[in-house]
Amino acid sequence: MAVAQWQSSRLWAYWLGVRFSSATLDERNYMTKLNTKNLKLAIQKQGRLTEETLEFLRRSGLEFESYNQRLFSLCRNFPLEILFVRDDDIPDYVASGIVDLGILGQNILNEERPKVKKLLNLRYGFCSLIVAVPKESKINKVSDLNNKTIATTYPKSTKNFLKKNNISSEIIRISGSVEIAPALGVAEAIVDLTSTGSTLALNDLRILTKIYDSEAVLIANGKTLFNDKKGLLEKLITRFKGVLSAKNYKYVMMNAPEEILSKIKKIVPGLKSPTVAPLAKTGWISVQTVIKEEVFWETIERLKSIGAQGIIVLPIEKII
Repeated sequence: MAVAQWQSSRLWAYWLGVRFSSATLDERNYMTKLNTKNLKLAIQKQGRLTEETLEFLRRSGLEFESYNQRLFSLCRNFPLEILFVRDDDIPDYVASGIVDLGILGQNILNEERPKVKKLLNLRYGFCSLIVAVPKESKINKVSDLNNKTIATTYPKSTKNFLKKNNISSEIIRISGSVEIAPALGVAEAIVDLTSTGSTLALNDLRILTKIYDSEAVLIANGKTLFNDKKGLLEKLITRFKGVLSAKNYKYVMMNAPEEILSKIKKIVPGLKSPTVAPLAKTGWISVQTVIKEEVFWETIERLKSIGAQGIIVLPIEKII
């Protein structure tokens, strides 16, 4: 084995928290055969974003194996190696160049401020960082937090929020189960992530204010944008953008009298122009087009009102 390859293998083992000597045979074989020409992507091993990230990657046409104890996975149909790691470690892996890319929550970027490039919002894993207090608390506005104790997993974001609002509070950092801090008498308020608010409700907490919204994002090491992996990165991003674009549209087929075609084009112009074909019935046409998800129902109602019939709606897998 070349010295450089051996050193690279040991470095990967260190960053992933695996002692090279105690790794499994498969892991040792993998680490000694790392292909430096492949893109390397770090994703959350187990947590809030894991399942949706795996689904997103597979919808992008990537074929790979994943199971709980796996640390590495090599894509069968694309030069990409996937690493399964703690989400808090992803910014460091990307910033240091251990991996080229990472998928993580915007909340971690806001908290850690790593020197990385954000490439895409991935439109899943939506949540918000909020300030919450007990339902019976006398804290009813942000200024009431002055001289109070706040428990959080996000001390930097909390500090920035308090500074912006000219509030002086004591911040206590807690690694997990922040929502029970008020009940234990540890803090009078918390700053934590929430998506549905169900955990807050179960712990008799109410939202005081929102600090920021978060979702899954794709980040890159700045050097990857310009080195010999740039071409691979562009191909991968094309796949990702195809999946993201498809989520914003619905594919629609309809039958309509030929005389209302001009009205249909005004309502649903399509990506460039709708596809039109004659029907067996004289004077009737079939129209195929796409509609943006955000205006889908109102557009369908407008089409029906001008005479469109037999409207069929289908999901779109990708738009390239």
